[in-house]
Amino acid sequence: MAENQTQSPKLYAPREPIFPRRVSGTFRTLKWWILGITLGIYYLFPWIRWDRGPNLPDQAVLVDMAGRRFYFFWIEIWPHEFYFVAGLLIMAGLGLFLFTSALGRVWCGYACPQTVWTDLFILVERWIEGDRNARVRLWNAPWTGKKIRLRVTKWVVWFLIALATGGAWVFYFADAPTLARDLVTLNAAPIAYSTILVLTATTLIFGGFMREQVCIYMCPWPRIQGAMMDDDTLTVAYRDWRGEPRGKHRKAEGADQLGDCIDCMACVNVCPVGIDIRDGQQLECITCALCIDACDDIMAKIGKERGLIDYLALSDEGREREGNPPRPIWQHVFRLRTIIYTGLWSLIGVALIWALFVRSDIGLSVEPVRNPQFVTLSDGSIRNTYTLRIRNLTADDREFRVALTSEDILRIDVGTQGPEANHIIVPANETLNARVFVTARPNDPAAARETTDLRIWVEDAYGEGRAGAATIFNGKG
Repeated sequence: MAENQTQSPKLYAPREPIFPRRVSGTFRTLKWWILGITLGIYYLFPWIRWDRGPNLPDQAVLVDMAGRRFYFFWIEIWPHEFYFVAGLLIMAGLGLFLFTSALGRVWCGYACPQTVWTDLFILVERWIEGDRNARVRLWNAPWTGKKIRLRVTKWVVWFLIALATGGAWVFYFADAPTLARDLVTLNAAPIAYSTILVLTATTLIFGGFMREQVCIYMCPWPRIQGAMMDDDTLTVAYRDWRGEPRGKHRKAEGADQLGDCIDCMACVNVCPVGIDIRDGQQLECITCALCIDACDDIMAKIGKERGLIDYLALSDEGREREGNPPRPIWQHVFRLRTIIYTGLWSLIGVALIWALFVRSDIGLSVEPVRNPQFVTLSDGSIRNTYTLRIRNLTADDREFRVALTSEDILRIDVGTQGPEANHIIVPANETLNARVFVTARPNDPAAARETTDLRIWVEDAYGEGRAGAATIFNGKG
């Protein structure tokens, strides 16, 4: 059998390297600003100090796993307040839906971590190896001393960026200066080193080598975005009715029949995913809009109107083909779908802000001891035991008085008492478990009744707040 008949077809095409050309313009400038701001926030936030008092960490942003607390400047989130985190995640999802419905994959093109770090790695590559043409020549050139020097220099800088990325992440989970000193002196916990190693490797591989393949093959969002978009969504597109037929030779016979596109390939050469936007909407396109900057620059040089490639809505195509101007941008942005997303997003945001400001700095949960459900004392009284979890959400030790309310006359006693009877001292920013006893006398109805509703309260000794929790008292039945 012939050799070509025995070979199985290739199921995966090798990656074609992409060398985006440098471009300047409105969208490229916007991307630089977003890159600088987002990376600045990521790398610098763990080092910002915030004075919360002597009993609390002074790191502005900290996920304190040991203390089971999340700190964000003046905001402190406890484990029982996880609904704040859930609410923020829901808002992030709705925000993604909103921006995608209005402007397509604007998140992917501007603020996605993969895009931001890939932009940074490409910037380093351009500084060291040169712009597109120089990098193409270097890629095709044989391995020489110069090529090795440039490649090693680039890889070392990439590695340092990736190492800083992995290191910055762990600083959010411990006091940054202390952890940095422990890392350098090799006294940090093994989990810190392993986390840095994993994040360094993934940042280096994803941002330096895989790049657009992460967006095309690994990210699920390109497959989902279609459900978020419709004919009124503004996305990067090519006005083929204006640019076609394309051609380079503007002085040749029949040039007056050509469109505005001179087939210069500028839009293709700047694309970080290597597509030709003139072929229409494609899954690979992240709508970074660099092709708009490149095309506008060419149009300005040849004296043509800008906007051959621009943010367009499919619903405007018919109008523009007939020579009419597109509808105003606000009509595309403010429509039923985006208004619903905005309303839901705002509603959750307002609810979280309201919950943040009305939450109490005292927390209480009551758990009855089930084994046994009650104890009969020597005088015939019935006693139930409860475990109280009292949270002191302030930076000072607080003294609480324990009391109860019930339709029956019951007595409450604290197992571990404070300076006065039925008083408990809870340390600052801690949760204290306390054992309390509730007793019904033999002739009280609660002693004979199967269950009796009651509410246990803890009140600040100085009247600065209280919290209560409902429970039941078990009698003989």
